[in-house]
Amino acid sequence: MTKKDRYKNFVEYFSKNQPDAETELHYSNPFQLLVAVILSAQCTDKRINQVTPALFERFPTPQALAASNADEVFNYIRSVSYPNNKAKHLVGMAKMLVEVFNGEVPAGIDDLQKMPGVGRKTANVIASVVFDAPAIAVDTHVFRVSNRIGLTTKATTPLAVEKQLTEFLPQETLGTAHHWLILHGRYICLARSPKCEQCPISWFCKYYEQTHTETALLKAEALKLKKVKDQKRKATLNKISKELAKRSVDKDI
Repeated sequence: MTKKDRYKNFVEYFSKNQPDAETELHYSNPFQLLVAVILSAQCTDKRINQVTPALFERFPTPQALAASNADEVFNYIRSVSYPNNKAKHLVGMAKMLVEVFNGEVPAGIDDLQKMPGVGRKTANVIASVVFDAPAIAVDTHVFRVSNRIGLTTKATTPLAVEKQLTEFLPQETLGTAHHWLILHGRYICLARSPKCEQCPISWFCKYYEQTHTETALLKAEALKLKKVKDQKRKATLNKISKELAKRSVDKDI
């Protein structure tokens, strides 16, 4: 199957079956989404959703967060990964929002990346989700699933994956495709034990084609060889048994 066919099948399947895929992070406005995405780095959305209600209640605006300090913020996010660094990033991000962007989350990816804690992935999430920009964020799920399915080829970095997806996916699907890949990776195409038997897109998945199809053929060939060897071994044992029996009869005579 060609890469073009894989992309076509990918878009057609998910457009029909998950047309409204969206982030599982809970938020009410762009500022809250920005905070949640910064916190979600190397942490689960479930954990972030447990932490953010109290955080948003205490810091409902960029101004409120900017007026705080990392020590106070830490107390609200201590259960997430890397809470010390993230607390500093959140306060720094809020101060820049207030001082540089008048308290409004900027739409440009370059502007977003100027803020502490905001890398290209986070910037792409905000740009696509909030501003409907034709951007696709590449996290660990997107990186893994894209390569497994066969949407990307020899893409060894997140940026390489982003470039290939941006090149081959229809522009209007980029933002939603980000969530298609994340959700598929989160619930089906797991990192260590992908649920290939339950996967609805295994029929055009390169990983499935390479592992399961080849594995099945190899197993069948191995069983065939084993059967032949067993038959030969059985025939040899029968021959030896007959020879021993004949010698025993000759000896008695």
